[in-house]
Amino acid sequence: MNRKYFERTAGHIKKSPYEIFVDQAGYMPDDEKIAVLPFSCESFEVKNVNGETVFSGKTDYFGLDKASGDEIWKADLSDLKDSGRFTVSAGGKSSAEFAVGEGVYDNVLHDTAKAFYYLRCGCGLDKRYAGLYSHGPCHNAKAVLWEDRSVFRDVRGGWHDAGDYGRYVTAGACAAAHLLYAFKLFSSAFINRTLDIPEEDMPDILSEIRCELEWLMKMQREDGGVFHKVTTMVHAPFVMPEDDKEQLFIFPISSMAAADLAAVCALASGIYRPYDASFSQRLLSAAKLSAEWLEKHSEFIGFENPRGCNTGGYGQGNDRSNRYWAYAELYAVTGEMPYHDKITKLLKDDFPLTALGYGELGGLGSLAYLLCDRMKDQDTVIKLRKAFSDRAEQLKKLSDSCGYGAAMGERDYHWGSNMSVMKNGMVFALNSIINSDPDGRKYAARQLHYLLGTNALGISYVTGNGAFRTNYPHLRPAFADGIDECIPGMVAGGPNSLPADPFAVETIPEGTPPMKCYADDTASYSLNEITIYWNSPAVFVLAYLCDK
Repeated sequence: MNRKYFERTAGHIKKSPYEIFVDQAGYMPDDEKIAVLPFSCESFEVKNVNGETVFSGKTDYFGLDKASGDEIWKADLSDLKDSGRFTVSAGGKSSAEFAVGEGVYDNVLHDTAKAFYYLRCGCGLDKRYAGLYSHGPCHNAKAVLWEDRSVFRDVRGGWHDAGDYGRYVTAGACAAAHLLYAFKLFSSAFINRTLDIPEEDMPDILSEIRCELEWLMKMQREDGGVFHKVTTMVHAPFVMPEDDKEQLFIFPISSMAAADLAAVCALASGIYRPYDASFSQRLLSAAKLSAEWLEKHSEFIGFENPRGCNTGGYGQGNDRSNRYWAYAELYAVTGEMPYHDKITKLLKDDFPLTALGYGELGGLGSLAYLLCDRMKDQDTVIKLRKAFSDRAEQLKKLSDSCGYGAAMGERDYHWGSNMSVMKNGMVFALNSIINSDPDGRKYAARQLHYLLGTNALGISYVTGNGAFRTNYPHLRPAFADGIDECIPGMVAGGPNSLPADPFAVETIPEGTPPMKCYADDTASYSLNEITIYWNSPAVFVLAYLCDK
C-alpha cells in the first residue's frame, strides 16, 4: 500500500457506511436470508437496482446480543427467491447491495481458493496468472539444518503460512487436508472451476494442493521423521518475498509433524490416484515411511522455538489426535488391520473427536474412518457419529442465541476467531453428511453470512469481496507491493477480545464487546493476520454450499 511503514489512517478502522447488515455476496434462492438491524424498526423493504420495492415485511425483535452489545431486530427475506441484486431499507437506513441467485458464491470460492496460489513459495508469480500481484522467485536458497550447520537441504516450495514467510508442516498439512476433503466431498464445486493458475492435467484445486504436498515430502527425513518447520530466525520485515534474503533454517523433527505428514499424504494418495498414479504412489510411500517412524518413536516429541527464534512455534501438548488421524487415513487407503488396531487403541484416550484445527485433528481422523469403505467397528461408528451430532447441536444453540447467527460464545472471539466460525461451519456441513441433518446447510450458511458481512461491524472479512471489506491485512506482500487494493480472497483473523499486539491494545478500548474487537490495519497481527488454515475452512464451507 502507498503509505509509510504501518502509518495508521482512519480508513482502517472506519465504521461501515451501511447500517443494516447482510451477506454482501448474497444468498441462494431457496436458502434462509436474514438481514440484521441493530436498531428499532417495525418494517422493512427490499428494493431492486432500479429502486423498486420488490418485497416487504415486518421485523422480528431478537433482543440483546451479548457478543456484540447490540439490541437487534431481524428482517426475514427468505421468501425473496427471484434472482437479482437488492438492498434492504428500514427506518431511513439501508444495507449494502447483495445478490440472490445460484452462483452468488462463485467469486468468493474462486478468490479464497486462488489465495493459496498468491502464497506460493520458491517460485515467482507470473503476470499471466497473478496480474498486478506478480513477483519474482523467492526463498530458493538451500536451508541449513538447525542441528547440524554443515548440512543443507533443498526445501523449496509450498505455501507461505501466514502474514510472514515461514512454512510449517502441521499448519500446512491441516490446510491441505481441509482442501482435499472439500474436493473429495464436493467435487462438482471444483471439477470445472478454473483458478487461473498454471495448468496440470487435473482440476486446478488439486494442482494447487500438490504444491504444498511436494514441499511436505521434502520436509521428510530419510528415516521417516519430519522436520517441524523451515523459517528464518526472525520474521522478515515488510518486504516482498523475493527480498527476504536471510538464512533459512530447518528446525528439528516433531512427532506431530510426522503424524500429520503421514495423514495428509495417505489422504491425498487416494484422491490423486485417478490423475497421477506415480504421484499417488509417492504419497503413499511417504505416508507409510512416517508411520513406521511413529511406531519406532511412540513417545511424544514436541516442539519449542530455540532461543533467539521468534517465528511460529505451532507447539502442542501431545500428539494423540495427530496419530489418530494418521492411522485413520492409512487404514482408509490401505485397509491394513494393524492401522485399525492402532485407531481402536487411541480411541481409549481423551481428545476431541470432532476438532478440525492444526492443534487438535481428531475430527479429520473421525471423518476418515466414517467415510472409508473398509471394515468398520459399528460401536466406533456409532460413537463418532454421535460425537458429530452432539457437537453440531451445541453449535446450533450458540448460533440461535447469537443475533448475527455465529455459532460462537462470548469467549470464542480470540486470535483467529474467523477460523473458528468457519470450522464450526465445517462441523455443520459434515454433520449433514454423516448424520443426514436437514438443518446442516442452514447453520453452515449462517457462518458464511457472518464472515461476509452479517456481523456487528457489517464488514466482509474476505479481501476483494463485498462493498465494505477488509483491505489491510497483516500480510507482508500486500503491504510491500504498493498496490492499494489488496490481493483478493484472503480471510482476515477477525475480532479478538484479548488483543495481543501494540496497535490492537492501543486501538481497541477496554470493554469493547467481543464481536467488535477488530480493526482493519496491517500493524495488527492479532486482529488482522491471514493464514492458510483460516482460508481453508472457508473454502470447504463455500464448496459445500456450491456443490450440486
